Amino acid sequence: MRCCFYGSSLSAPTETAVSFVCQDERLTGILHRPAQPAAVGVVIVVGGPQYRIGSHRQFVLLARHLAQHGVAVLRFDYRGMGDASGEQRDFEQVSDDIRCAVDLLMTEQPTVKECILWGLCDGASAATFYAQHDSRVTGLVLLNPWVRTTQTQAQTHLKHYYRQRLMDAEFWRKLFNNRLQLAAVTRSLIEQCKQAFKKPTAGPQLPERVLDSLQLFSGNVLIILSGNDLTAKEFIVVADSSDQWRALLKQARVCQKVLPLADHTFSSKVWRDQVAGWTSEWICLKKIK
Repeated sequence: MRCCFYGSSLSAPTETAVSFVCQDERLTGILHRPAQPAAVGVVIVVGGPQYRIGSHRQFVLLARHLAQHGVAVLRFDYRGMGDASGEQRDFEQVSDDIRCAVDLLMTEQPTVKECILWGLCDGASAATFYAQHDSRVTGLVLLNPWVRTTQTQAQTHLKHYYRQRLMDAEFWRKLFNNRLQLAAVTRSLIEQCKQAFKKPTAGPQLPERVLDSLQLFSGNVLIILSGNDLTAKEFIVVADSSDQWRALLKQARVCQKVLPLADHTFSSKVWRDQVAGWTSEWICLKKIK
């Protein structure tokens, strides 16, 4: 079955408010139904202190774009966020919420036989942790995945922030004109160096756990990175420092895209449109049956 429908003959998709239960708490979402639904659907997993609309309305616009191309989409608030009840929780505690969202999508849109999880930042990491446990999930779209540790954050700052500062003429002008507190800058740099080379704490760290989850997941993966974002740069630092990460990213089932000028939340319409286009094109290429 084809999963995408291009052309001007499409009827307008519909948008329906939905409410469903997860662990005795009530979640709220919007279900986007295509006029000609395909066998694949998308659940948008919110990241950070966000809710189902997204920064700059990105999740709304993405869902409408995909629905116009035949893909049913559910964007929702998990427990403690937006209009959902319950206590706020972090991205490592939302697997039940994601499962309930996938259940709802497939119940309300019976044509959907498989699901793609789409997540930004720690929403991407949450989706990765969940995907391996649900055979209905056959694809992941991960934007600027969150893999932060104290060590990787310091390494990223040293490689990208401090290196840029040292090459910036304005930095040196401020320094020679005594407009910078040299002692404070030096202390900050020394502290970053200490953190960058500090021995990690015992046990698997977040980058290793994300890697393990992606290795255990057998479906297709699209990774989209912003060029002007420290979270994305941190992901690159992590991937470049590990043979296992490099091997994973070279697999045929993994596709990477980079928007060189984009910020973390893709605040420009041009960037949001590119992300939506890449997402729909990737779904078509990977999910046509």
